Amino acid sequence: MLSLQLKDGVDAAKAFASNTHIFTLAESLGGVESLIEHPAAMTHASVSGTALQVPDNLVRLSVGIESIDDLILDVDQALDSLSQ
Repeated sequence: MLSLQLKDGVDAAKAFASNTHIFTLAESLGGVESLIEHPAAMTHASVSGTALQVPDNLVRLSVGIESIDDLILDVDQALDSLSQ
């Protein structure tokens, strides 16, 4: 499990999560497959505006059993897509 914050804000976080091909967008971060979520719009949407709010630019990745090289390439291409 790892989290990252994208410097270009909420739109970049959502675009990054949407532009991965191997990571599956899901609210559950458990399983053998690699998953990705945008907590502010998914699991933590109900606490927006409270002390429990998470940053809008936060993305969480849960790494599964796929090839690490494939996962790195997927993250790289998703990040590259943000600059286009």
